[in-house]
Amino acid sequence: MVRAAVLPAVNAPLTVADIDLPEPGPGQVRVRLAAAGVCHSDLSLSNGTLRQPAPAVLGHEGAGTVVSVGEGVDRLAPGDRVVLNWAPACGECHFCGLGEPWLCANSGTAAGRPYAALAADGSALHPGLGTAAFAEETVVAASAALPLPDGVPLTDAALLGCAVLTGYGAVHHAARIRPGETVAVFGVGGVGLAVLQSARIAGSGRIVAVDVAPAKEELALAAGATDFVVAGEDTAKRIRALTGGFGTDAAIECVGRADTIRTAWSATRRGGRTTVVGIGGQDQQVTFSALELFYFGRTLSGCVYGNCDPAKDLPVLAEHVRAGRLDLSAMVTDRITLDGIPAAFEAMTAGRGGRALVVF
Repeated sequence: MVRAAVLPAVNAPLTVADIDLPEPGPGQVRVRLAAAGVCHSDLSLSNGTLRQPAPAVLGHEGAGTVVSVGEGVDRLAPGDRVVLNWAPACGECHFCGLGEPWLCANSGTAAGRPYAALAADGSALHPGLGTAAFAEETVVAASAALPLPDGVPLTDAALLGCAVLTGYGAVHHAARIRPGETVAVFGVGGVGLAVLQSARIAGSGRIVAVDVAPAKEELALAAGATDFVVAGEDTAKRIRALTGGFGTDAAIECVGRADTIRTAWSATRRGGRTTVVGIGGQDQQVTFSALELFYFGRTLSGCVYGNCDPAKDLPVLAEHVRAGRLDLSAMVTDRITLDGIPAAFEAMTAGRGGRALVVF
């Protein structure tokens, strides 16, 4: 028996229950979780913003220890420390062939297949984003478990699986921040905190953090922000005032709201880059005039999983952690149990705190 936080149906409350978890099959590994981050994507899966078959065990940002391996698995062994990769690339589709594994057409197939059963009645359970990290143990494809380099605390390493890879990639792969450039970061949640730290690592000259919650100023400044702006109607104007009237070289939006995306765009200088990391609903429509698209010459782009190749980027992040440039524990504002996930969802909805971490 394994304890897990189960989503019975979309928009239903999570309940902690026992599940029957099978031993790993061919090409799979079983992982005992040390910790799992509570990401906004989990909230989006629970409320239907993102599609997820239910009942399901959510959670996709996790780290733990391999306890057993299935037939044909030779690159991992019991005792290995791993970080879960919720979007393992197949290496064979059109996008993988283009060298864009973050867009892999087959990375999400595991989420559509039952992986365990509810102990009470045998109901089939689906793994949230293919990983099901809101449980004491999970079974995933071997490609979804990345070896954790030495020198990184296993519990904090959970954040590497989503927030940090996404935030780091948004800065280094998508926005491509260069030393001395100015950047505005919209949303100081888990991903936003990773973006702030990554912008500092990239050598950004001025880092403006923006959030609706004034209480997040201390978090933002500790992560590397040089300035903090409480979001309001004049946000873009205030950011331009901080940057000589021009706007920032880059803006990174971590919220996924139409008005925030529009503000990030308006806060970016002529010729600058606006990168959207936040996941919004289909009802969030952003509009631009044809004239401003021509006149401002800005680049607007989406960003999936930080445009990362996790297998290549994880060792780079581990080196930043070991060198003290990247502080994972500083991103965690709440350490909770499985029972605390609903409250963590409420806090995210209300815009409170940074990352909540389920510690097993």
